[in-house]
Amino acid sequence: MTSLRNTIVLVTGASSGIGRSTALRFAAEGAHLLICARRTERLDALASEIRSAHGVKVHSFALDVRDRAAVERSFAALPDEWKRIGILVNNAGLSRGLDTIQQGNIDDWDEMIDTNVKGLLYVTRTVLPGMVERNSGHIVNIGSVAGHWVYPKGNVYNASKFAVTALNEGMKMDLLGTPVRVTSIDPGLIETEFSIVRFHGDEQRAKSVYQGMTPLTPDDIAETIVWSCSRPPHVNISTIVMMPTDQASPTQVHRRTTP
Repeated sequence: MTSLRNTIVLVTGASSGIGRSTALRFAAEGAHLLICARRTERLDALASEIRSAHGVKVHSFALDVRDRAAVERSFAALPDEWKRIGILVNNAGLSRGLDTIQQGNIDDWDEMIDTNVKGLLYVTRTVLPGMVERNSGHIVNIGSVAGHWVYPKGNVYNASKFAVTALNEGMKMDLLGTPVRVTSIDPGLIETEFSIVRFHGDEQRAKSVYQGMTPLTPDDIAETIVWSCSRPPHVNISTIVMMPTDQASPTQVHRRTTP
């Protein structure tokens, strides 16, 4: 087992859900947290919680990963003590809409591709050269079962997560011969703000996604991420597909009826 104490961990999209839980879990292991997201109020609250609960260092900053110039500028401006990033968790991502291609909203498509694919690439391209130079590091990409199985009306979201699957495999190939590790954690149904965002704020419709079944939680994913990063240096966890016991595929979910 590799100790994570004093490792600098960067988590994108850290203001809620998987990102927030992941930051807290790494902090509990003694890691120092570099957290970013678009919602600065939530980030500031998380930073305060981490400092008070775990006594580790935290540096937070606002970032929209879709903005290439902002990504480059933000990381160039980091204090020197925060530039030696040991673990990058590419968590920022989202889904918008659940429509057929012929009825799809092109703005939704752009947002998903810009965040899930290009944003992941912008951050990775900025951080990874330092890992290679230091001969140490770990990239964790948050994928999805949607990157393994296509489902009706998932189209562009599926495509963006299939891209993450391909990029994860490509990164591992490109880094062969270095000690830098690459992992993809690919969840199924997990109850976060994901469905609220997908359905543009329709909370009732979002709630129905998890009705009658027990979904994964952000803590489930965070625990798995930290476990993957704490394996001995010669062990690379390439891909973990996680689903609730009540789910067998994106379209097969067991739902219990209430009396």
